[in-house]
Amino acid sequence: MKKKSVYMRVLTFVSPYWRKLLIAMICMAGVSAITAALALLTKNVLDDVFINRDTFMLKVIPLVIIGLGIVKGGFNFAQGYFMNYVGQRVVADIRERLYTHLQTLSLSFFDRTPTGVLMARITNDVASVQGAVSNAVTGMVKDLFTAIGLIGVIFYRDWQMAFLAILVFPLAAFPFVRFGRKLRKISKRTLETMAYISTFLQETIFGHRIVKAFNMEDYESRRFAKANDQYFRYLMKRVKVRALSTPVMECLAYLGIGSFILFGGYSVIKGRITVGDFFSFMTALALLYNPLRGLSKVNLTIQEGVAAAQRVFEVLDLKAEVTDAPDAKPLPGFSREIEYGDVSFRYDDEMILKHMHFRLGRGEKVALVGSSGAGKTTVVNLLPRFYDVTEGKILIDGVDIRKVSLKSLRDQIGVVTQQTLLFNDTVRSNIAYGRPDVAEEELIRTAKMANAHDFIMKLPQGYDTIIGEQGVRLSGGQRQRISIARALLKNAPILILDEATSSLDTESEREVQRALDKLMERRSVLVIAHRLSTVRNVDKILVLSEGEIVEEGTHEDLMTGGGEYRKLYELQFQDEDRVFSEVA
Repeated sequence: MKKKSVYMRVLTFVSPYWRKLLIAMICMAGVSAITAALALLTKNVLDDVFINRDTFMLKVIPLVIIGLGIVKGGFNFAQGYFMNYVGQRVVADIRERLYTHLQTLSLSFFDRTPTGVLMARITNDVASVQGAVSNAVTGMVKDLFTAIGLIGVIFYRDWQMAFLAILVFPLAAFPFVRFGRKLRKISKRTLETMAYISTFLQETIFGHRIVKAFNMEDYESRRFAKANDQYFRYLMKRVKVRALSTPVMECLAYLGIGSFILFGGYSVIKGRITVGDFFSFMTALALLYNPLRGLSKVNLTIQEGVAAAQRVFEVLDLKAEVTDAPDAKPLPGFSREIEYGDVSFRYDDEMILKHMHFRLGRGEKVALVGSSGAGKTTVVNLLPRFYDVTEGKILIDGVDIRKVSLKSLRDQIGVVTQQTLLFNDTVRSNIAYGRPDVAEEELIRTAKMANAHDFIMKLPQGYDTIIGEQGVRLSGGQRQRISIARALLKNAPILILDEATSSLDTESEREVQRALDKLMERRSVLVIAHRLSTVRNVDKILVLSEGEIVEEGTHEDLMTGGGEYRKLYELQFQDEDRVFSEVA
């Protein structure tokens, strides 16, 4: 992405606030004009007051200076407030746009992008853009206006010395550009390192139980120290570049001032200019150093912001792989059957599913069984279009799901997974997720159907209890029953069920299974079965192996057939009997 296009895209976020930006720029122009006026007044102070001893001017000039100082202070406050308002608002808009865009991206993007990297984009990268928008723009406009005003003063006082001063500017341009390019590269690496650290923190904090269980605290501490030290080194490179810019600019400034004292002093001695003219010129020249140094620092800040903005826009430019068709229509209420028609699915270069065909009728329950990696999860992920089929099609009541809107499709599908996802919010909010305006009576009735109401009422604040990250303050069975209550409240006619009892103890499993039985009533259910004993009563069992359906039928039919299903069933129960014997 070209640097110019990055600037223009950032400016599109600024444009809605042009009125406040205009006020800020007018105030900056006022600050610059007053700074130039103070430089002009130097001549009057020296010539009229100190040399000509004019008492009237002695009374007037201090009052003018005080007045200008008060007005300048007001302008400084206004420009600082409005520019920071624009900067903060732009950053908030970019952050909101980025988060909203992330919600539109397909699951495949999240599969290949670590959570910590995304968090770093939304926090660190966007914050770096803020410096380029608010602080940098403020400084650039103010310093630019001030520099223009002061250059006008030095040309007004003595055009010959002014031309000499202008010759120094190209010397300042070289470090200006050089430092800017170097800092942009360093900033990009700094942001990438911070993204890695964010990912590392997210993984190790979330997986702290595994870290402790394997006594890996020292190992993880060393890994963090290495990444942290790398980040520190990049930060110090940034500091080095920034620290070098000031002395380089100062050296150039002192070179210019020394030359002008020599040239100007000679002009005063020869009578070509007055002492007041010379000191007015030198005052303007000395004041000119600050905005030029400021522009150099602003350039460095902008380069850091450009590096961050490039990373932000890289995400904003990503297109969702699964989207609504241009002519997508709402999916009518499900009434007949779901059909997987010769479905194949490829992920990267690997074919996961191959020519799969089956039907799921209204009110039927179909179970998917097979060894790990057989493709069971992929089959159910294709139905709500978390991914799109590579070949073939999935039909609901004869309608290709790619021709209906995603919202209408997913509105008719409920999902309960083995890995329960709950939010760090109240029990009420987790159950009512997707239906925040649900009536209290319906919420409680749903919780009772999920066998969750009794334990909820024993919590410290009942339905208003905060359950912690991932529901950590609840047991596994309690988390699953809240997840089931959430699916019950959605009341979708199609249910995807990734066996929710496989990791629970016997008592919790009974409670959850009773809740699941109520959830599955009168619904079309697609079940991923880990425990084969739980799918004896489904209408149809599909046995998957290497992405293909190798067997299908009822439990009794498949056991009689003596094929893959029977082998899996007997192997599972042999393992369970062995574990039971060892425990006994």
